[in-house]
Amino acid sequence: MINKKKLLQGAIFYGILSLVMLFFLFPIFFMIITSLKSPLDAYAIPPKLFNFIPTANNWIRIFIEKPILSYMYNSIVVAFGTTLISMVFGSLAAYSLARFQIKQANKISIFVLLIRMLPPFAAVIPIFLIMKRFGLLDAKFGLIIAHTTFNLPFVVWMMREFILTLPLEIEEAGMMDGLSRFQTFYQLLLPLLKPSLIAVSIFCVIFSWSEFLFAFLLTQTEAKTMPVAIAELSWQQASVAGTTIIIPIFLLSICVQKHLIRGLTFGAIKN
Repeated sequence: MINKKKLLQGAIFYGILSLVMLFFLFPIFFMIITSLKSPLDAYAIPPKLFNFIPTANNWIRIFIEKPILSYMYNSIVVAFGTTLISMVFGSLAAYSLARFQIKQANKISIFVLLIRMLPPFAAVIPIFLIMKRFGLLDAKFGLIIAHTTFNLPFVVWMMREFILTLPLEIEEAGMMDGLSRFQTFYQLLLPLLKPSLIAVSIFCVIFSWSEFLFAFLLTQTEAKTMPVAIAELSWQQASVAGTTIIIPIFLLSICVQKHLIRGLTFGAIKN
């Protein structure tokens, strides 16, 4: 016999879920169709959602008239550069806080998290002065360092929690077999932490990929990234560039979807 109460609860749940998805996906849908409209259709009131003739002129013009591929390249270099640095040093720091006998390790971890929660406006002026002093303004390496300042604390906090969920006996067995502390971390723990490493890396890439404030103040022409370039474009050109900037992240998330889900749920049963 069909449980009417469960059917009603399921209908309500999926109805609310559909509304939430529509709320978040509609701006992306509107941006994509705007990039395919003619100027007359793009500024039409009321907006035309389906009753327009698609055109690729906006896409052709922006790739011909604007160095959009150069901005995309800068974004890729900065995002993956800061992710690599943050993951290497952040994972090692997280392992130290999780396994070594450090006094007030929990308080240090909370302090690290508070650094991540610091408003960017509080750090942008000191970082700008440091970059100017060392000649790193409008340089991709300078922007990588700036982005590392907020990605590194995130990695330390997240990876420490993941490492704490692993049994200590794994490392003890490895060291009894003659492995050093670093070999134990590299050969035994990292393979187990692979889903978590991928999940945290994706978030680091997204944080850096969409960051605007530091990129706006620390770059001019040579190291300008996509978020800054989009702010300088017209309505339709910005729609094209906005669609372009979400495609790599979307494809990356699809490719690592399995690892991303496993990483986000890592240690959930134990906790």
